[in-house]
Amino acid sequence: MAKAPVDKVVMENVNSPGGHVVRVDADKYNAMKRAILAVLPKASSGMTVAELKKGLLPLLPEELFPGGAKAGWWLKGVQLDLEAKRLIARIDSKPMRLRRL
Repeated sequence: MAKAPVDKVVMENVNSPGGHVVRVDADKYNAMKRAILAVLPKASSGMTVAELKKGLLPLLPEELFPGGAKAGWWLKGVQLDLEAKRLIARIDSKPMRLRRL
């Protein structure tokens, strides 16, 4: 039996100017995007990436991210995409902090 085709979305990278994009699994992308935007505050203090990951892991569907598998890769990729789309921003600090716009 043939597998159903996987819907794809275009993911940008704020660090790759010139329009370089990657096509990725839409379900995983959208699940991660929803989780990031649900957890990330608009407050100017934002949160670290580690705090963000800890907060969003419980929100990810187990069938897409079993046991949190690959969540770190998806978090970074979607983070860079959301920065490119100006939905979130970095706060100049160490460690890096993020916030919603």
